[in-house]
Amino acid sequence: MFDDRSPIYRQIADQIKDDVLRGVLGADDQVMSTNQYAAYYRINPATAAKAFQQLVDEGVIYKRRGVGMFVHAGAREQIRSTRRERFFAEVLEPMAAEARALGVPVADIVARLHQLIPGDSR
Repeated sequence: MFDDRSPIYRQIADQIKDDVLRGVLGADDQVMSTNQYAAYYRINPATAAKAFQQLVDEGVIYKRRGVGMFVHAGAREQIRSTRRERFFAEVLEPMAAEARALGVPVADIVARLHQLIPGDSR
């Protein structure tokens, strides 16, 4: 599950966010405890705790003292919004600059997007 591209705690947080975004974890669903997560993935509990604290700080999950961690009601939309902003800044803006430099017409870009994302007429 883990690779060397980023710290393990970030990979854990990203995986949980992916689960929320895909609907695997819904609003008010309980998330595995840090100890369960650490045992399941054979990692240091402090690493799992750091990931969960990051998610709490970002407003993705919340703690119920003595009960566990749960997904915030607005977490899915928050994650989607954050990722959309990052997509435009890190993917679309550089792509648009490159297309401009190469003289690629916007119509060609839109046509290619329709090929890549069939059935989306928005």
